[in-house]
Amino acid sequence: MGPSPETILNWVLFTPLVGAVVLLLLPRAQKHTLRVVANLFMLAGFLVSLPLVFWFDKGAPGFQFTVLKQWIPSLGVQYHLGLDGISLLLVMLTTALGFIAVLSSWAAIHDRVKEYYVMFLVLQTGMLGVFLSLDFFLFYVFWEVMLVPMYFIIGIWGHERRLYAAIKFFLYTLLGSVLMLLGILALFFFHAGLHESGAVCPAIGIAGHTAVEFYTFSVPVYLELGPLLPAGWQFWLFWAFFVAFAIKVPMVPFHTWLPDAHVEAPTAGSVILAGVLLKMGTYGFMRFSLPLFPEATREAVPVVVALSIIAIIYGALVCMMQKDMKKLIAYSSVSHMGFITLGIFSLNYLGLSGALLQQINHGISTGALFLIVGLLYERRHTRQISEFGGLSTPMPIFAALYLIISLASLGLPLLNGFIGEFWILLGAWQVSKLWAACAVLGIVLGAAYLLWLYQRVMFGEVTNPSNKSLPDVNLRELATLVPLVLWCFWIGIYPKPYFAVMEKPITTLVERVGAQPTTPVAVALPETTPTDEGREASQR
Repeated sequence: MGPSPETILNWVLFTPLVGAVVLLLLPRAQKHTLRVVANLFMLAGFLVSLPLVFWFDKGAPGFQFTVLKQWIPSLGVQYHLGLDGISLLLVMLTTALGFIAVLSSWAAIHDRVKEYYVMFLVLQTGMLGVFLSLDFFLFYVFWEVMLVPMYFIIGIWGHERRLYAAIKFFLYTLLGSVLMLLGILALFFFHAGLHESGAVCPAIGIAGHTAVEFYTFSVPVYLELGPLLPAGWQFWLFWAFFVAFAIKVPMVPFHTWLPDAHVEAPTAGSVILAGVLLKMGTYGFMRFSLPLFPEATREAVPVVVALSIIAIIYGALVCMMQKDMKKLIAYSSVSHMGFITLGIFSLNYLGLSGALLQQINHGISTGALFLIVGLLYERRHTRQISEFGGLSTPMPIFAALYLIISLASLGLPLLNGFIGEFWILLGAWQVSKLWAACAVLGIVLGAAYLLWLYQRVMFGEVTNPSNKSLPDVNLRELATLVPLVLWCFWIGIYPKPYFAVMEKPITTLVERVGAQPTTPVAVALPETTPTDEGREASQR
């Protein structure tokens, strides 16, 4: 019996975790069985999530498929799940990339196979929980749960400097998590204090009740609470959340953990790290920072946009100097994620919708690039660009797939990267032509380093004898790359379904971050904001 609309989120969330429990019961020596079971459960997780696409009501406001159960009533903690258009797209990206990443590990992992797949399945549940949680306590639990298996995946199955990279990843993320926890607690006690004083709005509760009765970590309640926050509270809470999300993105200057983590992680770890984990930071901005702290968000726009433009140009320039293929793609993520944060903090419909679509595009394209590097590493056990050259001769199918993914990543029209970048540039242009001009420079540099990398690896004569007899992609490797290539063409040619899914939540977000407050708290707003200008231009 399949999942019903009322229980589907439980199925989506816990199918990987059930797979982890099953793997724990299997003998460690049966490596083939462990691989088969892990892949079947990840495939099942993707298949279970597919009904979300067909049952989702694009025109309905708020969250859908909600699940609400009491967990710790004395603290107001609930098991509360739900999703809107923003989280739906990221959930589908997670389930699809999760299966592909695990499938890519089939021939790459030989030691501690059981523990490896258990960690990946637990990681999958943690990532899905972050996107589905509508209770801040539950969100924080999943945020931390996700951190632990990734630490072990890098630290145990990584390369030479894996322990250094794993500890650096853990400490950076933990720093941000602690600051975010303080922000959550501040919201918790501020909400309780509002009820204790009777200064509440109807959407949140009823005046006259004691604060204890209204202890809650509910995200929908806090979204209503956001405009009530005084300017001082918004300022400090915005930056507490900002550090946590900026580290996860990662934004300059919090980016230094990313190249180490990517280079040292196994291929599947890099795919998930780039494809999904980085999106938790941008998702946090869109889900929490903008709607909860609208005034502080508007005041922070110049700083965040400056950091985004620095990331776009700096990441691209550093890519030009890399000798390691994996490190080059890692720094390209710094540049591409800078585009996404630029779109988010344009605070208009075009910028925000482009940023959300570009999150999906980056997960597809960069995830595929890491698969390509991993495929070469399995054959040659090196990632040095100088070790390759002329690979299009022994590996023509691989060369064709690699070329399509590279063109998608640099934003060629009719491929997915173009649509997202174009929308972000339109959103930035509505606010500042200088922003758009700087971002375009990043696109030019991106084309330079991606095409230069492809030229050095694939073209020319095969001068290294070790490359002359390299086998082309096999059926399993095709099964990991071809779906991503087709996905690139789908979004590039027909992105309408994606924009239809995100239209309602993005419109609501733009209205919230650009609207005048309608609460008892007086908040001074500038006469015009980037959002106001973007909305007026869109209407014209």
